[in-house]
Amino acid sequence: MKSGRSLQELALELKRQSETKKDYVAPTNHLSMRPIKAGVVILDGVNGGMPLRPIAHAQLANTLGIPKVYYDKLLAEQPDLLSLNVNRWLASEGQRVKVVGRDGADLWTGFMQPYPVRGTKKLIRTLDNEVRAILSDSYRPLDNIDLAEAVLPRLFDLNATVVSGQVTDSRFYIQAVTDRIRGEVKQGDVIQAGVVVSNSEVGQGSLRVEALDFRLICLNGMIRESSIRKAHLGRGARGQDAIEDAREWFRTETRIADDRAFFLKVQDATAAMFDVVRFNQRIEQYKEASNRMIPVGVDPVKVVETTAKKFGLSDGERSSVLQHLIRGGDMSTWGLSNAVTRTAQDVESYDRATSLEAIGGDVVELNKEGWKSLVAV
Repeated sequence: MKSGRSLQELALELKRQSETKKDYVAPTNHLSMRPIKAGVVILDGVNGGMPLRPIAHAQLANTLGIPKVYYDKLLAEQPDLLSLNVNRWLASEGQRVKVVGRDGADLWTGFMQPYPVRGTKKLIRTLDNEVRAILSDSYRPLDNIDLAEAVLPRLFDLNATVVSGQVTDSRFYIQAVTDRIRGEVKQGDVIQAGVVVSNSEVGQGSLRVEALDFRLICLNGMIRESSIRKAHLGRGARGQDAIEDAREWFRTETRIADDRAFFLKVQDATAAMFDVVRFNQRIEQYKEASNRMIPVGVDPVKVVETTAKKFGLSDGERSSVLQHLIRGGDMSTWGLSNAVTRTAQDVESYDRATSLEAIGGDVVELNKEGWKSLVAV
């Protein structure tokens, strides 16, 4: 488990971001891109123009149907040409017309002129005077600071300790454990119950509340069952309230009330992750996994290679998993899963580290056929 920020550092960063972030709603055909230099462009039409962060670049490319590899190449080498492409498609958003024949076949797709229609609207999320996300105007923001204010008091009530937390460009994380609920997989191999709560303000996944089992031997975290996954869905502005020019997006009383009710559910879901019965069931699963061995004669290197392919590990991660597996000396499903979660401490990205903790849980979840497919090499 990566250490991340201290609780105090996390609180200060959330407060800082809440004071500097702003949201705008704008029709796409009122936005434009302005090249500055290789690798740097400005999105005009929002607050005088702002540079884009990587996530916003990816979302803009996806919105306009520009292949990401081509988009990135133009951004790095030909920002003028990228801006020309982007501005042409932004100006025509909402004007494309498809003509379909009686048999359902596409007869023609193009632009109906001279009768342009108003472009679709986008929610432009900004932070520190940079565009961090370009999302549908129906996207419902669930703010990190509201999540923290809902979850942290509940964790303290449960006598849980925050062991890791972070705010990345894509997600916010809180990981907490309690020493009041624990069990042993083997003698001396102690596991504590915990929870990981995460959220994305920029469209990189839903708000999640998931069980976290914390292994004391090597301070590994393994993410397991999910209690709640809330997608950021809502209703965009319509009718007379829909406006042509970009405007700052304000929270309404209705949304505040809805969020308050939702975060009460998040508090309940957080408490549910410390359920003793479910925790003990997972301990029994770990014990079973510790007795499921890599067969004698099967090369652990091949097993790790197959695992890497199945779960999408990079070459560096594969090498790290093999190193930790051999160093740990446990050639079981449990040993392999912990080699994966131990690798989470080696990667630089907190987002990727959290993904590896979940992959470790996926290894334990393998049924007999799934395990056979890993060791049949």
